[in-house]
Amino acid sequence: MPDNSLLILPGDGIGPEVMAEVRKVIDWFGDKRGIALDVSEDLVGGAAYDAHGTPLTDATMAKAQEVDAVLLGAVGGPKYDELDFSVKPERGLLRLRKEMDLYANIRPAQCFDALADFSSLKREIVAGLDIVIVRELTSGIYFGEPRGIIDDNEGGRIGVNTQRYTTNEIRRVARSAFELAKRRGNKVCSMEKANVMESGILWREEVQWVHDNEYPEVELSHMYADAGAMQLCRNPKQFDVIVTDNLFGDLLSDAAAMLTGSLGMLPSASLGAPMANGRPKAMYEPVHGSAPDIAGQGKANPCACILSLAMALRYSFDLGDEATRLEKAVEKVLADGVRTADLMQAGERDPATTAQMGDAVIAALDASL
Repeated sequence: MPDNSLLILPGDGIGPEVMAEVRKVIDWFGDKRGIALDVSEDLVGGAAYDAHGTPLTDATMAKAQEVDAVLLGAVGGPKYDELDFSVKPERGLLRLRKEMDLYANIRPAQCFDALADFSSLKREIVAGLDIVIVRELTSGIYFGEPRGIIDDNEGGRIGVNTQRYTTNEIRRVARSAFELAKRRGNKVCSMEKANVMESGILWREEVQWVHDNEYPEVELSHMYADAGAMQLCRNPKQFDVIVTDNLFGDLLSDAAAMLTGSLGMLPSASLGAPMANGRPKAMYEPVHGSAPDIAGQGKANPCACILSLAMALRYSFDLGDEATRLEKAVEKVLADGVRTADLMQAGERDPATTAQMGDAVIAALDASL
C-alpha cells in the first residue's frame, strides 16, 4: 500500500454524515498543507450486511490489514435488531478489533472550556479535565471461552461468559498506558477487581511487574474498578492515565465521556503491534453510536469523528503538529459558539447543521495558517 493510506468505513446511521465532514478536512490538509492521504472507502456493519449479507467481508478485512489506519464512523441500528447474533452489525466492528489485534483502546476524556457547563457535574469539577482511559480491547469477558446459553436440564437456562487474561495480554496493554503517561502527567492508575476476581489479582500483579521492571519512573497506583467509577464522579482530575480491562474499560470510559458534556465530542484510537514500517496497526472511531433517531437530518455532531482523524494524524502518520492544529480548530469553533443541537442550551441561537459545523472547522483551519 502507498504511504499514509487510510481506509474509511462510514458504517450506519449518522456514520456517513459525520464522515463526509471528515472528508472535507482531509481535502483541506491536502490542498493547504500538502499532506496527501491515500484514501479508500468500504462498507461495515449494517451497510455491509445489506449489500453482502455479512457485517464485514473478507475483502474489506484484508484491506484493513494492509492500510496504515482505518477510520470508522458507527455501526448498528434497530433495523438489524432481529438478525442472528453472528451477523449483527457490531460483529463487523469486533472482527476488525480482533483480527487486527488492536489490543489498546485509547479514549481521551477532555472537557473543552466552552462545554464545561454541559456536564452533569459542577463546572469546577470538570473544567480543565484531561484524562485518558486505556482499555484492553481483544480479550477478557467479551472474547473468553466457554461462552453461550445452555439448558440446565431442569427447565431453565444458563448464560455463560468467561473472564480470561494472560500475562502477555496484560503486560502489553500496561506498556501502552505507561508509554502514554510518559508523554503526559507521568501517572497511571490501574483498575480491576482483585478483591473478588482471580483475573483481577493477575491483572494487578502483572501491571505492577511491568512498572517495577520497565517503567519505575512512572507513578503507579491501583484501585478497584467500582471505587474508580465513584472517584471519576467525585474528583476526576486526580487521574492522568487509567488502564483497565475490556469490561471495566467499556463502562468507565463511557462514564468518563459524560463528564465532558457530550459523547459527540470524544474520539478514540485502537492500537496494535507495530507494522513493518514501525507504525502501529490502528483503527480510529468516535465514541458515539450510530444515532439512528437523527440520521439523515443534518443534526449529527461531526466533531468526535474529526477529532478521531486528529488522533490518526498523531499516532499513524507522525503528524503531531497538524493533529494539534486540527484539535485547536475544533476548540475555536466551540469557543465561537458554533454548536449542533446536542451542544445547545436553552435560549441559545439556532443550532448548526452537521455540514455547517464541518465548514466552521475548515474556516478555523484557514485562520490557523
